[in-house]
Amino acid sequence: MIGLPDTITACLFDLDGVLTGTAVLHREAWKRTFDEFLRSRDGDGFQEFTDNDYAAYVDGRPRADGVREFLRSRGIELPEGTPDDAVDAPTVNGVGNRKNELLLKIIDEHGVDPYPGSVRYLEEARRRGLRIAVVTSSANGAKVLDAADLSRFVQARVDGLVIRRDGLKGKPAPDSFLAGAKELGVAPEQAAVFEDAQSGVQAGKAGGFGYVVGVNRQNQAAELRAHGADIVVDDLAELLEAK
Repeated sequence: MIGLPDTITACLFDLDGVLTGTAVLHREAWKRTFDEFLRSRDGDGFQEFTDNDYAAYVDGRPRADGVREFLRSRGIELPEGTPDDAVDAPTVNGVGNRKNELLLKIIDEHGVDPYPGSVRYLEEARRRGLRIAVVTSSANGAKVLDAADLSRFVQARVDGLVIRRDGLKGKPAPDSFLAGAKELGVAPEQAAVFEDAQSGVQAGKAGGFGYVVGVNRQNQAAELRAHGADIVVDDLAELLEAK
């Protein structure tokens, strides 16, 4: 009734796009950030940041990695800078900090709504005694969980702050998911990964996790399967209804 193999005792959920609709807010903040950067660099004829760019270079990755990967795709190299760079600094961290400033403003304006099907799934997973962790590249994981009233389900959280503190490699490397499983005290083969990003599904596959669920919020079901998803659903509630 929960759509997972019987060997699974823990669930590792990505946050934005899996549990909450904040992936849309992230995409908006990234687009505004990169379009402003490119316009200031190339003028009004700049090539804008697209949804395909978001999926290929940014989605699911730690903030600085996303900046680095996207700009590299455009042949642009910036100095790294430092994590406390000003939002107008021409550095990887400066661009990333500008994005985060915009994201927090958008969250304050729009709030955070969890997906109803995801709340149902969390409730059922908790009722059945499965251990629950959130593994997100976002440094705002705690803020988003609290705003969406989801912290009550979570027994462990590995977010962007933990990734930076512990020197973990970001998705598509499996490090953050492996850290989440360790926090819950389970082996990877006993845990299921839930991801909407291609890089996140790839991380779940690379980590040897027992089951990888791709959540298709961006019309990329084929890509999620190609990157290693064992099953792809449009909403987590579908797993509760599977026979």
